[in-house]
Amino acid sequence: MPCHIARYKNTTSGKFGWAVWDNGLYDIDVDSPDTQSFLRDGRELAFKMQSNLTEYQDKLLDETEIEILSPITKPCRILCQGSNYPAARVETGMNPHAKDYNTLFHKSDASITGPASDIIKPSHVKLLDYEVELAVVIGADIKESVTVTRDNIHQYVAGVVMVHDVTARDIQIPQVQFYKGKSYRTFCPTGPYLCLLSDDETKYLEQLNLTLTVNGELKQQDHSSNMIYKPHETLTELSQIEDLAPGDMIFTGSPGGCALSVPPKAIVKLLGLLPEAVKWKAFVGKQAKNPEYLKAGDYIEARIVSDDGKIDLGTQRNTIVNQ
Repeated sequence: MPCHIARYKNTTSGKFGWAVWDNGLYDIDVDSPDTQSFLRDGRELAFKMQSNLTEYQDKLLDETEIEILSPITKPCRILCQGSNYPAARVETGMNPHAKDYNTLFHKSDASITGPASDIIKPSHVKLLDYEVELAVVIGADIKESVTVTRDNIHQYVAGVVMVHDVTARDIQIPQVQFYKGKSYRTFCPTGPYLCLLSDDETKYLEQLNLTLTVNGELKQQDHSSNMIYKPHETLTELSQIEDLAPGDMIFTGSPGGCALSVPPKAIVKLLGLLPEAVKWKAFVGKQAKNPEYLKAGDYIEARIVSDDGKIDLGTQRNTIVNQ
């Protein structure tokens, strides 16, 4: 049975801790200051508790005194995939079925924030976009090239968590700055739950439903089975170029439905004839007229749930505020 874990702060005592979530939060008796040490020292106990919570009623926490934090702590590596859903590729003018290359990039761990924290829109950012994603959480050191398959991925993956890859499009695209445009502080709401998977449960990586709403209106919806590059394929490729450690995250791409809109091919071709400064000024000016971009006061809700309901990564609720 998948085991849902939360990291919390007791707002009365100031204590930080870890808890099993199952219709209530049950404190785990483990002294783990970060995700990596929790995966090493607390994982086995968490699964033991989850299998028979009736024996741990004395560990039930008073949720009125609890603030849920990101279950992924800093420092950690964040590696991301771009354009990994067919619908997202269609919206950006790409071939939805081509498997020419896996788009990979970094995101700063300074962007990590809690699942209910405000998202701060920097004063210079005009085009703030939303991207719900499933993140795979690494569970073992990877220090050499490995071949990961659906059958052995459990050796490398501890579980999954919901993330929100908030993006400043006017930084990312005109400046060709994926890292910068996606890494401002608060640009990565994470959690509320880290779902630990046992060896035979990594099948759930391709059985999850992703949804995101803005101000109550559905914007993104897709299924993890539609990922173009599956997690085992991406881990194989990343192992050729990157060391990974327990607690690191691999973002698996966002569904279609983002605010970003790509002009028709004829317009793109015309823009390509213009000087760079003129071209990107026209791009930002056109995009700025799109009311779908996030603005102060907008509230976002995101969910990821498995087909059978056994995995529920909780609900993120975030509000946009100006810097």
